[in-house]
Amino acid sequence: MDINHIQLSPAALAGLYKNHLVESGDSSPGTGRPVAVRETPLINLSTSAASSTITVKALGNNEKKLLVLVRHADVVFLPDEELKFLTGILAACKLSIADVSIVNLHHAPGTGYKDLLAQFHSSRVLLFGLEPGDINLPLSFPEFQLQAFNGCTYHWCPDLGRMENDRTLKTRLWNNLKILFTI
Repeated sequence: MDINHIQLSPAALAGLYKNHLVESGDSSPGTGRPVAVRETPLINLSTSAASSTITVKALGNNEKKLLVLVRHADVVFLPDEELKFLTGILAACKLSIADVSIVNLHHAPGTGYKDLLAQFHSSRVLLFGLEPGDINLPLSFPEFQLQAFNGCTYHWCPDLGRMENDRTLKTRLWNNLKILFTI
């Protein structure tokens, strides 16, 4: 392979072009839209009157106001395999990366649900590998339950890597996604 034919994974491209548009790589109709990797200021609502501003990196354009929250220490957003799996899940829901904002909370410690909703104005939040308490939600609900709270619907489940190879977990997720997106 010569220098003119190097192929990079979506995660590698996202890391290289943090503030630029990148193609999602999906060639199916309606999903070839450019996807933004953004760094936007986030007002921390959980602090005192002298509120601080932190920067949250998000992959996607947030066109459908869907927030996907993950936690991974070694990557900017998601490992390649998990990003591919998530892209497949989104495609099954007739969505793409452009429709969501993917936030890796490992790089935004202490960020709570109020902070995230103020920034992304999400109506639906999917937590992969995170529990409601991890984003300071003031309620507890079981895994794989759709939970409405304060104008937003939350869903938490195991991380994508664990679900990818577990048919039972994938089925439970799919059943809830059909309800959440009226598929």
